[in-house]
Amino acid sequence: MAMGQKSLSVAALAIGATALVFSLPAVAQVYKGKQIRMIIASGAGGGYDAYARILQRYLEKHIDGNPTIVNQNMPGASGMLAMNWAFNAAPKDGTVILATYNALLAEPLYGNPSVQYDPLKFELIGSFSKQQNICVTWNTSPIKSVLQAKDREVIVSSTGATGNSATMPKILNTVLGTKFKVVMGYGTTEARLAVEKGEVEGICGLSWSTLKASNPDWVQNKRINILVQTGAKAQADLPDVPVLLDLVNDPENKAIIKLLGFPEDMGRPFVMPPGTPKEMVAAVRRGFDAALKDPLLKQEAEKQLLEVDPVTGAEMEQILKEAYSQPKDLVKKASQFVTSEGR
Repeated sequence: MAMGQKSLSVAALAIGATALVFSLPAVAQVYKGKQIRMIIASGAGGGYDAYARILQRYLEKHIDGNPTIVNQNMPGASGMLAMNWAFNAAPKDGTVILATYNALLAEPLYGNPSVQYDPLKFELIGSFSKQQNICVTWNTSPIKSVLQAKDREVIVSSTGATGNSATMPKILNTVLGTKFKVVMGYGTTEARLAVEKGEVEGICGLSWSTLKASNPDWVQNKRINILVQTGAKAQADLPDVPVLLDLVNDPENKAIIKLLGFPEDMGRPFVMPPGTPKEMVAAVRRGFDAALKDPLLKQEAEKQLLEVDPVTGAEMEQILKEAYSQPKDLVKKASQFVTSEGR
C-alpha cells in the first residue's frame, strides 16, 4: 500500500473511532436525568399490573441513562381509555410507556367505533410473554377432552360478551361442533369460583400464564381437565394438550382462527406513543430486551409465578402488519366471533 493511501486509511479509522466514542455518550444521555411514566391500562392488582410493575423495576437499570420510571394505573373502558389517551394526548417526548391489553391492538381491525388510534402507528417496544388460552372443565366432570364436548351440552362461565371466555366457546362450537353453553355476568374471580362450586362445568378462554399465577392449586393439584389450547404450537408445559389449529381441517377456518389469535402472540404488550423520537424508542427497546434477560427479573418472576416468554418490538411489528393485511372478507368472517361494547 502506498504511503499516502496508508495515511488516509489510518486517518479514516481514527475519525471513525472518534465518532463512535462521541456517539456512545450521546446515546446514554438521551434518558439521563429523565422520568418515564409507565401507564398501565388496567386497575391495580391484576395480571397486567403485576407484569408492568416487575418490568419497571428492571427496565430502569437497563435503559441507557438509567431514567426513573413511575407507575400510573389508567383503567377505563376495558383499557380503551388509556389506548386513546396514549395515541392522541400523551406526550411524544419519550416519557411515556403504555402497558396495554393485546386485544386492544385488534379492535380497529373489527371496526370498534370507540377506537381513536391506529395500532400500526404506535412504537412497539415488546411483550413480556405470549398469552395463549385454554379451555377447561373441573376434575369431576366426565368431559375430559374437547371431542367429548361434542356429545352433550357443557355449561361454562363468562365475564361477558366482550371477553375471551365468551369468544372461545363460540369458536369451538362453530369449527369443531362442540356444545358449550355460555353463562355470562360473572366477575373474573367469580367465574372461576363458579367452576369450583359446581355452578358451571368449566370455563374457556383462560390465559394459561395467568391461571398458573392466579389459581396455582388448579394446576399443581390437577383440579382441571385441560381440553384444548390456542396458539400456533403447544406450550412447553402443555405438550399433550391438543392445539386448536391442529384439530381444524378447513383452510378458511384455520385462517380465521389464526387471525383471531394474533393478539395472543403479542401477549402482554408495551408500546410508546406515535411520534416518539426514534433514538428514544431504540433505547427503550434495547433496555426492554436486556431487562427480560436479567437473571434477577427471571428469579422474581418465577417467585410470583409470572411467565417470561418475551416477544421483541420488531416481532410485534411483523405480527401486526400481517394481521392488518388480511383480505377484507376474511376479516369480516372473523369479526362475527368478536363482540365488543359499542359495536
